Amino acid sequence: MKLSLLSSAVLGVAAVNALEVIEAKGNKFFDAKGNQFFMKGIAYQLTPASPVPRSHIRVDDPLVDAEQCSRDASLMKTLGANCIRVYHVDPSKDHSKCMATFADAGIYTLIDLDTFDTYILPNDPWWNQTQHDRYAEVMDAFIDYDNVLGFFVGNEIIAMANQSQAAPFIKTASRDMKAYRDKKGYRKVPIGYSAADIAELRPMLQDYLTCGGNPADNVDFFALNSYEWCDPSKYETSGYANLQKGAENFPVPIFFSETGCNVPGPRLFDDQDAIFGPEMVDHWSGSIVYEWIEEANHYGLISYGPKVEPTVTGKNIEGEFTRAGTPTPVSPDFYNLKSKWATITPKSVALADYKPTALSTRDCPTSTASGWLVNGNVALPTVGETYSGTFTPAPTASNTDTAGNAASPSSTNNPAPVNKEIAGMSAGLVGVMLFFTFWL
Repeated sequence: MKLSLLSSAVLGVAAVNALEVIEAKGNKFFDAKGNQFFMKGIAYQLTPASPVPRSHIRVDDPLVDAEQCSRDASLMKTLGANCIRVYHVDPSKDHSKCMATFADAGIYTLIDLDTFDTYILPNDPWWNQTQHDRYAEVMDAFIDYDNVLGFFVGNEIIAMANQSQAAPFIKTASRDMKAYRDKKGYRKVPIGYSAADIAELRPMLQDYLTCGGNPADNVDFFALNSYEWCDPSKYETSGYANLQKGAENFPVPIFFSETGCNVPGPRLFDDQDAIFGPEMVDHWSGSIVYEWIEEANHYGLISYGPKVEPTVTGKNIEGEFTRAGTPTPVSPDFYNLKSKWATITPKSVALADYKPTALSTRDCPTSTASGWLVNGNVALPTVGETYSGTFTPAPTASNTDTAGNAASPSSTNNPAPVNKEIAGMSAGLVGVMLFFTFWL
């Protein structure tokens, strides 16, 4: 029996390892053959969306049901997707069959490391050994799969203008998970953060997470949940032109970890032309469209069945929608995205021809009257530290680019309008966080 199980496991790993591994170089992603990689991704979660950011709710692990993964992966391949984002997983479960299925479909995964009880709280942040170890368990469970593209240390932890005191704890989580990865001798899977699109904070946050002169302390990528482009729109009027200004010569890869505004609808996904086109392709690494499953918010690209009455209950029914079964495209959104992706071939650069000598770690932003509370390059918290109301300045570090030259100051002006969806989500966040703080 043990031999049989071992053989099955080996076969599973072999299937998963069919894809080339992805690595971050400068501000781009490349596969092992040196080809640049752009994300055409889908947010993949099973439970309903909530007014509370998705990093703060319990979400079922979608990578444990092999039959469902097979059905979904097949249709995702038809759609043209090459990656999925999974918000929470259970490291104690077996993910080998689902990971092999997605690999066979040519689909990579981005996995959130925080678990149901270890996310960083925005109003009362801390970073302790329990959090560190739980994040590490998720990494341990997924690190051997070649179609793991990256890990997130958090999602929308900072969602209001007075919560930026959590930023050093986000950076600490990234630093420590990178150190754990390297200490264990693991493949250098990129580790980064998924940010809410908050105009008063986004420029400072993306600079802060990549500042200070020491790449070991910084995120390997920065991702943004943005719903600014609502069809019909254009690059110049959507807010994307402002996002692009902040991404120019960014020192690490930057991409959209959620996008796809559905107001007024239907979604045309014209933003994909800009993301993969001449306006943005030199600086952005693609996008992840929100989301796979149709639910009350009407962001779904597929449905497992029609909406049911609130009184109907069942194993796979939640929030008045079926959460498993045969995926059926939601028209016209599914087909609009499929057609859009089919016409897009982004201009790429080969790794052999890529020289990121102009990139550098960013200058650390100073505090602002509009809500950025972290003044300059502060010392990162240690394991077990909580927020005390102030931060100690960090020792002076040289800020140099990849060629060893002194970096020039960077600034991000004219931030894009506040994301309306995030603003709505944030309205009830303070009360919810007080609830979680009380019970944790």
